[in-house]
Amino acid sequence: EVQLVESGGGLVQSGGSLRLSCAASGFTFSSSVMKWVRQAPGKGLEWVALIGTSGARTTYADSVRGRFTISRDNAKNTLYLQMNGLKPEDTAVYYCAWASNRGQGTQVTVSS
Repeated sequence: EVQLVESGGGLVQSGGSLRLSCAASGFTFSSSVMKWVRQAPGKGLEWVALIGTSGARTTYADSVRGRFTISRDNAKNTLYLQMNGLKPEDTAVYYCAWASNRGQGTQVTVSS
């Protein structure tokens, strides 16, 4: 059974930082391209960042490039998202995703 469990969300002031984690199990994590997506209140899913299997290849949405960093630890089957310079418009539920699977999400709220 595929399991993706996100953690690390919370309430932070504008300009602050958070680090999200996603513990993965039930599939071969080290061979899997992983993504972070988010859903803001009343909006659809938005792709945030993608990382290749070794971690060498990363891509970002324009809205987060230069502020967010996606990384992974294949030995720990864990995906990360370091978020710096947070803005109120980053407020959303953040999900890690593999193929068509995603976790339950972690809430990130940025106050102005």
